[in-house]
Amino acid sequence: QVQLVESGGGLVQPGGSLRLSCAASTRIFGLFDMGWYRQAPGKERELVATITWRGITNYTDSVKGRFTISRDNANTVSLQMNSLKPEDTAVYYCNFKKSSLQLWGRGTQVTVSS
Repeated sequence: QVQLVESGGGLVQPGGSLRLSCAASTRIFGLFDMGWYRQAPGKERELVATITWRGITNYTDSVKGRFTISRDNANTVSLQMNSLKPEDTAVYYCNFKKSSLQLWGRGTQVTVSS
């Protein structure tokens, strides 16, 4: 069973930056699309950013211009988060998807507070 492990979360002040990374526990093969989701307290899980195996990216409106998703290789995905706001506070989850197969990380906490 392949597992995804997120890292890079933590506490940061408003306006600060964090870089999240997600890596598969073992090497995987195939044309996976990758993404980051988040769930804030009292909110439903929402899509933050995606990147297809071809490198096409998409972002939710609230993070456009501040967040950047990238593929480091076939087994890792990162999310660079700049100009962080308190409303970005959430548990962030990474996702790999290929056809009917989906892999989810267990989540990493991001807290933006002064």
